[in-house]
Amino acid sequence: MFVIIGYIFMVACIFGAYAVHGGELAVLWQPTEIVIIFGGGIGALIVGYGGKPMKATLKAAPSIFKGSPYNKNFFMDLFALQFEILTKIRKEGLMSIEADVDDPHSSAVFSKYPKVAHDHHLIEFMTDYLRLMVGGNLNAFEIENLMDVEIDTHHHEAAVPSTVIAKLADGLPAFGIVAAVMGVVHTMGSLHLPPSELGKLIGAALVGTFMGILLAYGFVGPIASVLEARAAAATQAFNAVKTTLLASLNGYAPQVAVEFGRKAVESTERPSFKELEDYVKNAKAK
Repeated sequence: MFVIIGYIFMVACIFGAYAVHGGELAVLWQPTEIVIIFGGGIGALIVGYGGKPMKATLKAAPSIFKGSPYNKNFFMDLFALQFEILTKIRKEGLMSIEADVDDPHSSAVFSKYPKVAHDHHLIEFMTDYLRLMVGGNLNAFEIENLMDVEIDTHHHEAAVPSTVIAKLADGLPAFGIVAAVMGVVHTMGSLHLPPSELGKLIGAALVGTFMGILLAYGFVGPIASVLEARAAAATQAFNAVKTTLLASLNGYAPQVAVEFGRKAVESTERPSFKELEDYVKNAKAK
């Protein structure tokens, strides 16, 4: 929603002010220059990144028009799920969760929290380390190091779309200059035309520079920022799981371990202690 609002506000201010000063909007419509700018930029990306990063970018791009799934409700579900799992371990032993971690999609515990269950990367991360805890062959220090390695790998992978889009934004002004230079070359070959016609050709050429800069900083660059923030939010969820499980592994009670994890969440999305306590009680009653 904010992406759409921002685009509308930006377009209204830029083109509205131009029109108020007497500019003709029709002059700015130069589709061939847009083809040059975007075609050149996307072609350069294909050369530089190849198939997998491009596929990941195309898959991630539509998500900018949706709200982030990593909100307060998501984290309340996440902590309630962890609390229930850790409570089950404390009461019935580590082996009691073996069936849950082996097939979380069929688990009665995981199915109670669909917001989290649908995030298969996070569920896989959680169940992998619960499985290691069940095995009992690694200490907390070793598991923490392994978690850090996996979180870094996941963050690097999740950041690929934002990196690709940022590179596209960086290249668009240069391809705008390419479009402008080609327009000037075309103008130089048309010097036999009257001044009024030459003025139109020069104006059309300059639109290339304008469009390259506008598309880069007004449209494409902000998309990279949104995707980057989305990747950081996903990493925050992984860190919350990591902090909770490590606290449990170090002997803290489930309620305290969940409190450790709650502190790993940014204040804007972090449920309060009371909110989380009430939510966990209601979830357990289901």
